Amino acid sequence: MGSTARPRPAATADAVAAAGADSYTRIVATLIRVTGDWTLAEDSAQEALALALEKWPRDGVPDNPGGWLMTVARNRATDVLRRASVERRKLHELAGLTLTDPDTSRTDPEEEVVDDRLRLIFTCCHPALALEARVALTLRTVCGMPTADIARALLVSHATMTRRLTRAKTKIAAARIPYQVPRGPALTERLPGVLAVLYLLFTRGYEADGEPAFAAEAVRLARLLHELLPDQDEVAGLLALFLFQHSRRDARRDGEGNLLTLDKQDRSRWDRAAIREGLDVLDAVRSDGPYVLQARIAACHATAPRGEATDWRAIAGWYDELVQIHPSPVIALNRAVAHGYAHGPAAGLALLDQARATGALEDYPLAVAAQADLTARLGHPDGAAALFRRAAALLPAGAEQRALLARADDLTGGDTG
Repeated sequence: MGSTARPRPAATADAVAAAGADSYTRIVATLIRVTGDWTLAEDSAQEALALALEKWPRDGVPDNPGGWLMTVARNRATDVLRRASVERRKLHELAGLTLTDPDTSRTDPEEEVVDDRLRLIFTCCHPALALEARVALTLRTVCGMPTADIARALLVSHATMTRRLTRAKTKIAAARIPYQVPRGPALTERLPGVLAVLYLLFTRGYEADGEPAFAAEAVRLARLLHELLPDQDEVAGLLALFLFQHSRRDARRDGEGNLLTLDKQDRSRWDRAAIREGLDVLDAVRSDGPYVLQARIAACHATAPRGEATDWRAIAGWYDELVQIHPSPVIALNRAVAHGYAHGPAAGLALLDQARATGALEDYPLAVAAQADLTARLGHPDGAAALFRRAAALLPAGAEQRALLARADDLTGGDTG
């Protein structure tokens, strides 16, 4: 296989990382389909990347990096299966895998062409698995994230995470969960569960003290899912939502690492390319589901040149629609905040009282913080400061807690009363 001129070590590492990001999921997904062995597929892909780091600095980056990785991973899996005396059919299928580009490795030509990556995502997110197992399996198998990193981000031990992943894979095999993408009504039923896993991944990464890699992987997976299911409006809505939110990643903190609210962020640091991509994706949508409506709300924020130019009336209107089709305490809370900016803090507090009437938001720190903000805007700084401090006390130590205490200090000049 041909190669370019010998690159510098740093350039080689970048080339391996780029090839891995583009091809890892394809390779793992294809090898799982052929071998039925999840661990073998992951190990083979990882060993291919390790060999690339060893060989490419010496031999140069191949003309087709993805094809090179697929070849090495296929050969490694073939060797393992041969040593284990696995039936000839699996060896024959492996031998027939493409040596050029993983993109051309497809399903039976007599069937509708379905990308193996899509099979992998739907299998990892199967409703028979517990939600935490779906999240972990998606991160490990689809994203290629090391088990130790997943364990650390999800606040469990490495041993616990290893057992969780093993149980998930065992259940897939024991329950004979099919490695396929559902069709027709079954796809409609299963898709929200897949989107919920991606939404949880993004949220875990985007929260103040979350794991940033989770958010980046969620964006990548949503983009992949949209590429594979371009006619699903809710997939497009989720991708657009992620893009708008993630566009602010570099502007969310000041030089000391403190969280900044939207109105205080330097909007010149927002990722305009991501915002344009989100707008293009959203422009093609023809129906308004929950994720599409959230994306429309995020678009209002992303396109406002200044905080005071935000179209809060439009946002309040989108929330009015959202709470009708996807009622939840958090949506009701956000609707109250939006109305507070669109129609005045008194209107917001009234809706907040309604949202809290069921008790679902009792001692929810963001609900207390929203009450504090609306109270401050109503002209009661002392009461607002006390509420900000109460909200902070409901949170663990971290960036969000510091931000709320800073708001309280701003209102009282640092006097805690």
